[in-house]
Amino acid sequence: MKTRSQTKSETKSIIEPHQLYEVNIDFDEASEVWRANKKSIGNGSYKYLCAKLSKNNKFCPNKCLHGEDYCKTHLKMINEFKI
Repeated sequence: MKTRSQTKSETKSIIEPHQLYEVNIDFDEASEVWRANKKSIGNGSYKYLCAKLSKNNKFCPNKCLHGEDYCKTHLKMINEFKI
């Protein structure tokens, strides 16, 4: 009868040679991209910024309305078909 540790080592040796994907993640870049449309409000918390991009490809600095992707100004413009 095999113990749990013997079974685990056999399973591990079977799985390791058959890895399908090479994992290469740049966490600094991923963090930068994730924070692109957010504003830090302290204590590790963030608020989403308005999704409207300016001419220089930066997000509008206003906070989004709850449940929306745009600030009050841009949401009003979108609803009036001005954007």
